[in-house]
Amino acid sequence: MHEFSIAASLVEKLSEFVRENPDKRICEVRLEIGELSHIEHDQLHFCYESITKETPLEGSSLKIDKVEAFVECPHCSYRGRPKYWDDILAGAPVVTFQCPSCGKTVGETQGKECAIKSVKFSQIQPVPS
Repeated sequence: MHEFSIAASLVEKLSEFVRENPDKRICEVRLEIGELSHIEHDQLHFCYESITKETPLEGSSLKIDKVEAFVECPHCSYRGRPKYWDDILAGAPVVTFQCPSCGKTVGETQGKECAIKSVKFSQIQPVPS
């Protein structure tokens, strides 16, 4: 389950930001996750929420923007969405990396991303003395 290590790494980076900026509270983290990254969004949400409990990040929300897969064929110059294997027993269709146009092997040009897109934070009001 690599979602746990991704969430742990993300929380480590965000915690570093919080330590360096004690006057800020992180409210929302938005990630871009590629369709070909094999990252389960629900598992990543669960891991993030579990790891942030009882930390300064508790209560922050994790939003995920899905990045669609795109491929390019070096043989026929096809560029676009990949061909999917829809007839498998797994729940979701699987990318075949076979060109939808000529049937030869394609390479991905988009869809393996896993990156922080944005972080929203609020200013913590100082406690009057």
